[in-house]
Amino acid sequence: MNKLVLAYFLIIINNINCRTEEDEGVKYANRCEVCKILAVELENRLEETGKSHDVIETGYAVDDVKPKKKKEYKKSELRLVESLEGICEKILEYNIHKERTDSTRFAKGMSQTFQALHGLVDKGVKVELGIPYELWDKPSAEITNMKTQCETMLEQNEGDIEDWYFNLQGKVPLKHYLCADRVLDEEESSCLSEKLKGDNGKNVKKNKSEL
Repeated sequence: MNKLVLAYFLIIINNINCRTEEDEGVKYANRCEVCKILAVELENRLEETGKSHDVIETGYAVDDVKPKKKKEYKKSELRLVESLEGICEKILEYNIHKERTDSTRFAKGMSQTFQALHGLVDKGVKVELGIPYELWDKPSAEITNMKTQCETMLEQNEGDIEDWYFNLQGKVPLKHYLCADRVLDEEESSCLSEKLKGDNGKNVKKNKSEL
């Protein structure tokens, strides 16, 4: 093999090794995006469970001499445990909105791109995406990767979340306490302030998952 051919093959191998996720049309979530959505989903879940006025009993009563302790469910550890259960599974309800460039690209609801493509299919237009039509609405690589990142981040920061839950819930937003102050470096936290905007530059009506 002469030197010219060898150099050619080395260039090809180097280009393959240097290909990034963007080259493949995929851009995975960064730590800021993962933490932001984890915080939003957990606060949403706590808002739901916080509506309960149930009272739970703890401890063991012996011959009814020593009564069990009673505690409001919304202030209990049980509420936190139940709220955290499956929280990262909620990310599978998200879609990637590739028409957006910031953290709002991860949001619930069908993206404008896929709305348009489904519209074409409904009109009888043949659309080839390289994947079967029945897989169009399945979680994308970006979404499944974000779920995995969420599970790791949750496992690594359960203590901080517990501290916030018992001491600062309702006083400090979780995305500030957990993400800005503990998980992220200052240069990583820019996505925390990003919000979905309309064409006129004003915030449009949105659900909390897009904050």
